[in-house]
Amino acid sequence: MTFTALALSATRWIRPMMSPPGVVVHAFVTPLPSKNNAVLQQHCRIGTLNYRMAPSTRRWNSSLGSSTNIHGNNDDASTIDKEREARKEKKKAFKAGRAKRRKLIGLAKAVDRGQFQNTYSPGGPDGKNFVAKSGLPDVGKSFCVLGIESSCDDTGAAIMRSDGTILGESLASQHAIHEQWGGVVPGLAKAAHEENIDRVVQSALSNANMSIEDVDAIGVTVGPGLEICLRVGCNKGRELAMKYNKPFVGVHHLEAHILMARIPSDKYNNNNSEQSQDETQSSNRAMNFPFLALLVSGGHCQILKCLGVGKYSFIGGTLDDSLGEAFDKTARLLGLPVGGGGGPAVEALAKDGDPKSVTLPIPLQKRKDCDFSYAGLKTAVRLAAEKICVERGVEKPEELSHEDKANIAASFQHIAFRHVEIRLGRAMEQAQKEDGIQTLAVVGGVAANQELRKRLDALCTNRVEPWEMFVPPPRLCTDQGAMSAWATVERLIVGSSDVAEGHEVFARYPFSLSTNES
Repeated sequence: MTFTALALSATRWIRPMMSPPGVVVHAFVTPLPSKNNAVLQQHCRIGTLNYRMAPSTRRWNSSLGSSTNIHGNNDDASTIDKEREARKEKKKAFKAGRAKRRKLIGLAKAVDRGQFQNTYSPGGPDGKNFVAKSGLPDVGKSFCVLGIESSCDDTGAAIMRSDGTILGESLASQHAIHEQWGGVVPGLAKAAHEENIDRVVQSALSNANMSIEDVDAIGVTVGPGLEICLRVGCNKGRELAMKYNKPFVGVHHLEAHILMARIPSDKYNNNNSEQSQDETQSSNRAMNFPFLALLVSGGHCQILKCLGVGKYSFIGGTLDDSLGEAFDKTARLLGLPVGGGGGPAVEALAKDGDPKSVTLPIPLQKRKDCDFSYAGLKTAVRLAAEKICVERGVEKPEELSHEDKANIAASFQHIAFRHVEIRLGRAMEQAQKEDGIQTLAVVGGVAANQELRKRLDALCTNRVEPWEMFVPPPRLCTDQGAMSAWATVERLIVGSSDVAEGHEVFARYPFSLSTNES
């Protein structure tokens, strides 16, 4: 290991960084102008090592008093030149990266504009060239898949038949673990996944009265999400797929949420039902492509035009916080329990409040696009709560009365959803005009909110040309194994599978830029 120190003069003491025994320290100095520079011998002491500046050179070495004239050593000179060029290239790359990041300011997050190394496009640039890299089951008849989900704080697994029937499922919640911390702690979540993954998978198989040998394919969430948590589920899925020689699918978490809206509603609670004889694997869907999707969850807030499996066009997204994050932060501000997520806590409290009691601004009123922003609303809620605290003579918002907290929660929820209505309404007009789309899927964890469902249903029906809206049951809006299983079914039916061995996970995994532009 080598450290470098700089000095203004050869006559000054040099203080390099602290270094352990055996570390070589090179000190580069700029000698003062001197007629006798050619014969200058300057000694200094650094730590316990003696250093000497060689004649006509600017390099010092730690040879305990010996000196080296690097002007006669072409190898050393070449090394210095290479290091200098490397530093220039690094600085150039840093400036280029900074310039690219500046171009993204004011644009929606989690959208591929060429800045991401890994993107999702199973069908290639045109979204149609699917490849069965690990094989396929016989998609001409009924088949069953195992789906595994571990992207955040719950460990889920489900056995699903290719017609959408959930044959068996299991879910290990981590709400109690994270409650005291006010949010998900990645390290604790990973440990809980590792502890539960085997039991959850086996429980799902047992509930379906099946063994792993009876499963025709295995799918597991590989991103986006918490990387250390994703890896637990992915490792389990890969292990089973390779051991039992099963087709493997790396599931995209956001696509899995979106595709849940296509499950036929009669399959949600029809466990172990017989499949209709005239029903093919791809014919019975609640909604067909193309359709518009509003994805609202703890980590994402996007409006997407859904053109096919693995093929999505971006319309709008959040510039900062997601809707779920805004709910979580409001819940923490009011001192509500957030172990099960801040959304349900705020929703329950808001039922007791007046949604117009606290004046809050609707975000992005001057921007006539379909993007979202919740950072400003979050700050406005905090300031409003602090003002009420002063009026009531209390120190913290969590010390306010139930009535005051309910009014704050109701007012926040009302404005947050009004923001959604405005942006989504604009996107609906655009999609209908450009593509004739009149179907909407509302998916993600926040889609379980009953007030949001009611307001978006009104948005769809109270139009000159009414829209159809599809929303999964509340329990299937949040993360669970069935979403990974169904996304696996959809991928397999179009002829797409992945190689299990070495398959990676991705904390950030946007839909492909080429797909977006198609």
